[in-house]
Amino acid sequence: MNTLHTFIAAAEDALTRLDIFLTGRFPDISRSRIKALLEDGLVLVNAKSVKAGHKLKSGDDITISVPEPDGTMAEAEEIELDVLYDDNDVVVVNKLAGMAVHPGAGRSSGTLVNALLGMKKPLAPTGGPLRPGIVHRLDKDTTGVLVVARNDKSYHSLVGQFKERRTSRKYLALVWGMMPEDKGTINIAIGRDSVHRKMISTKARNKKEAVTKYKVLKRFPLISLLELKLETGRTHQIRVHLSEVKHPVVGDQVYGKRDIPPALPKVAADRLKGIKRQMLHAATLGFTHPSTGEWMEFSAPPPPDMKGLTAALEGASSNDM
Repeated sequence: MNTLHTFIAAAEDALTRLDIFLTGRFPDISRSRIKALLEDGLVLVNAKSVKAGHKLKSGDDITISVPEPDGTMAEAEEIELDVLYDDNDVVVVNKLAGMAVHPGAGRSSGTLVNALLGMKKPLAPTGGPLRPGIVHRLDKDTTGVLVVARNDKSYHSLVGQFKERRTSRKYLALVWGMMPEDKGTINIAIGRDSVHRKMISTKARNKKEAVTKYKVLKRFPLISLLELKLETGRTHQIRVHLSEVKHPVVGDQVYGKRDIPPALPKVAADRLKGIKRQMLHAATLGFTHPSTGEWMEFSAPPPPDMKGLTAALEGASSNDM
């Protein structure tokens, strides 16, 4: 069974190689797999088979037929979850660090979807066989609140709320350096990097609006604690935005990798040595319940590694006073 996807090339897609265009649209499919689909005639431009290097024109009609992988259904697994709320329409969890949201390329188990299926309750099939109920995502190493739909009605309601910016999302992040203002807005368009397909860039050929508001909660030696509110929900948005303004998230191995500064207090430096992920936490999520119409808001405290580093920074700050 194949899933058919259609696209219309925009003006900014003109002269983009077809394989690069498709790689950007399907980050979970490798470039070699895209090439194989092209060679098998499963990709058409204006109803004609073309080669991987075909240069697109504005208005081109692109169709791609993607075969479902073998063993297409995600499997149920008994994995402990921190469930914040659960009913017949939605389930809200506090996702732990190191857990991917759904199965993908090279990863078939140990994900949030596997764990939710292990609860023996349905998830919305609309999300797809490997992503049932998934309406938004958190990076594997980002912790915090995430909602999943249990039926199709809830799925469409939640997708609409995220798309129309009717949800409320607040994050906490420890970042390098001192933000110049106590609060502000980062408004920089971002898109998938045309070369490094797993990365997002402000210099991408095809970019979309991305807006992040921030407020400084505390200033420590060389590090700041921020509260961030998403106005848009692009992939890696917070991490890319903070890196672009020269205040990357502490521990970010992709967009903000830095050596520990010698001037960082030893108690904090010792804590930081054991941290191998970004210090980013989805602290609060608010949305309208799909069935009751009630506004619901859920919060989760920062995980132990983030709390430990914050406590070490606070202790170092008080000792300096």
